[in-house]
Amino acid sequence: MHNPSLYDVVIAGAGPVGLFLACELRLANLSVLVLEQAEDPRSPLKRLPFGMRGLSAPTIEAFYRRGLLNDVAAPQLVKDGPGGSHASAAHWMQLSRRPAGHFAGIQFYHDNIDTSKWRYRLPSPAATSIAVEMESLEAVLAARANAMGVEIRRGLGVEAFDQSDNDVAIRAGGETFRGRWLVGCDGGRSTVRKAGGFDFVGTEPEFTGYSVEVEMADPDKLLLGRHYTQTGMYTFARPGTIAMVEFDGGAFHRSLPLTLEHVQAVLRRVSGTDVTMTDLRLGTTWTDRAYRATTYRNGRVLLAGDAAHIHSPLGGQGLNLGLGDAMNLGWKLAAAVHGDAPTDLLDTYSRERHSVGAQVLDWSRAQVALMRPTQSTRALEAIIRDLIDTRDGATYFAERVWGVSLRYDLGGNHPIVGRSVPDFELADGTKIGDLLRTGKGLFLDFDPRAPLRALASRWRRRIAYVASGAKDRLGLSAVLVRPDGFVAWASEGAADGEGALRAASRWFGEPDVT
Repeated sequence: MHNPSLYDVVIAGAGPVGLFLACELRLANLSVLVLEQAEDPRSPLKRLPFGMRGLSAPTIEAFYRRGLLNDVAAPQLVKDGPGGSHASAAHWMQLSRRPAGHFAGIQFYHDNIDTSKWRYRLPSPAATSIAVEMESLEAVLAARANAMGVEIRRGLGVEAFDQSDNDVAIRAGGETFRGRWLVGCDGGRSTVRKAGGFDFVGTEPEFTGYSVEVEMADPDKLLLGRHYTQTGMYTFARPGTIAMVEFDGGAFHRSLPLTLEHVQAVLRRVSGTDVTMTDLRLGTTWTDRAYRATTYRNGRVLLAGDAAHIHSPLGGQGLNLGLGDAMNLGWKLAAAVHGDAPTDLLDTYSRERHSVGAQVLDWSRAQVALMRPTQSTRALEAIIRDLIDTRDGATYFAERVWGVSLRYDLGGNHPIVGRSVPDFELADGTKIGDLLRTGKGLFLDFDPRAPLRALASRWRRRIAYVASGAKDRLGLSAVLVRPDGFVAWASEGAADGEGALRAASRWFGEPDVT
């Protein structure tokens, strides 16, 4: 029986990352407590226009595989042919070409993307990109977490903790909570990271960024859209939404209160106009500081989301990076709690996601390099504009921005190993995304002659076995899929029983006891 004073996992932070991780842990019947410092999850900055976030392919696939996609995206999607859906964003229908994303504000377009190069993607309800409102996303995840039995305590931020060989004692709001494990999902200024002694390293900011909603006496003095200037960059959308950066080394961020006079002065410097503001309705600042923890685990304490890595919001990669952390960590931490995990399984969380985080931070830094107000940067920008408007260029940037190129280094000889499993359609019409909702692994046996049923039965509690033909099996005879939807082993032709056995042991530990 569960000891009510000892939770399997305590999570610091009830943002999207913490809530999604809590749901993943509840799939494995773990007891989960989420502690959140803010009493009210609502905030104007989580609503339009500043609360809009783009979800990439791995995130959308994760929600699809857990039965969350319709709740997250249904109000904001329009069908886009047999291959998926995309956000019904605003203005693209009136444009001659359909925007697909951008790199440092340099647009690439759908008509230039060669999806035939993505051999291991099949038509799926999961799109390559959609847009959601942060407040709406958090509400959906909170509702799912509550329905699954997650305990969420708001108004209680983690203040300190002590860990032993067996558990972690966490102090929050004058109370003490105990968990077998503690996961910090408490943002860029994470208390868990600081108290846990994690090293946090990276590069200092070059600019202060501003996102503001204002009223102006003379808005016609500003050009619509994104513009690079001799002192920075600004983007203007009517009636008064402005994003801008000033290359001041991040000096203003969190240094002084944000005032109408200051914002007007910065906008005048950046835009080169004498525009006059009459009201500052909403505003926040940010920088391009890019840091990450050197490891995401210290004993029984782990980090995920912004607690593990921070960077500028350019390109909207941060939310996706954090949700990917949660999807990768959840099943591994559950296996550790249940005693099913191989000895180094939790270490693969830090290793796999640390590498992905490094790529995203460098992607952010590269965009900053294209925004610097120098003549050489504008020359480099012109070259990138030419490259991104080619078929190969647009395809490359789409792979990176949409997350299609994500691949973990899991060993193995087949090129699909480490990639997101294609959404195979089985003979009875079932899709693979539907089969992953329980959070178990999956053995797909496309060849009824393949001798995998007996092998899979040895892990029957942790791996579901499915023997079926498929509409398009991409030349594969059998596939082992991790609970997070990534391929751990694959075979063409006669199934390699020894390879499957090694992969199952590596990712799922010892076989079930009969």
